[in-house]
Amino acid sequence: MKSDLLALSAIALWAILAALSVTLTHVPPFLLTGLGLIIGSLIALPLSGFKLSAWKIPFPTMLLGIYGLFGFHLLFFIALRTAPAVEANLINYLWPLGMVVLAPLVIPGTKLQATHIGAALLGFAGAAVAILGRKYGAEELSGGFHWGYLFAFFSALIWATYSLGTRRVPHFDTAAVGSFAAVSGVLSLGCHFIFEPAVTLSSADVVKISILGIGPLGGAFFLWDAAIKHGDPRRIGVFAFLTPLLSTIVVVISTGQPFRTNIIVSALMIIVAAEWGRRATKQ
Repeated sequence: MKSDLLALSAIALWAILAALSVTLTHVPPFLLTGLGLIIGSLIALPLSGFKLSAWKIPFPTMLLGIYGLFGFHLLFFIALRTAPAVEANLINYLWPLGMVVLAPLVIPGTKLQATHIGAALLGFAGAAVAILGRKYGAEELSGGFHWGYLFAFFSALIWATYSLGTRRVPHFDTAAVGSFAAVSGVLSLGCHFIFEPAVTLSSADVVKISILGIGPLGGAFFLWDAAIKHGDPRRIGVFAFLTPLLSTIVVVISTGQPFRTNIIVSALMIIVAAEWGRRATKQ
């Protein structure tokens, strides 16, 4: 279906985020996000036929967009700074499960079946296998509670409810996502100037950040919005578990590391979950 292809295209773009970020670790995260979102917002210009009127949306809708794009990144970055990265990343990937479970509460006429929950849980388990099996640094799993886990959880909740919430507000053109990204980008740059040290970007950094903006922090948001508008969020939520798997594969290939068994196991689990979710939801 068209919505599935749109969602999978967004997921494919998000999959290269980690690999790009590895080469930009010297760039403060809020600066990286702010520049990426502002560059990504420019995609709305050709998408709307260079008509700025497409960016005009009701104020509550704008707040929803800022809540999603800026709120998600803000809490996720705090989580990564206050909790072990591997576990925080895993908790953050509760958002596809949140989409599946919360869909009936947010979108009228949507019913939750046991098969949807089963597929989502299998997908999350597959994502866990992919994330917890990564050994890119000297990171080891740490026991105990970290306050950062709460930030990771709420960042996941924000993205799930933002994605579903776009179906509850008055219809808006997908090009309007450019306004979400632009305002969120400005807010991210504000956080950079307040909380992060100043840095000098090289020409190579500018090129990579531009790719980041066109892809994971730009084009992906437009594709995702179109997918959510036209597809079933329960099925799309299950598909989203492909993100950590594909991200892991891209990083492994780009860094020349050997493939581990966990990637194969994760792939099988997520593919089965996606097919299970697809069959459970017929449009």
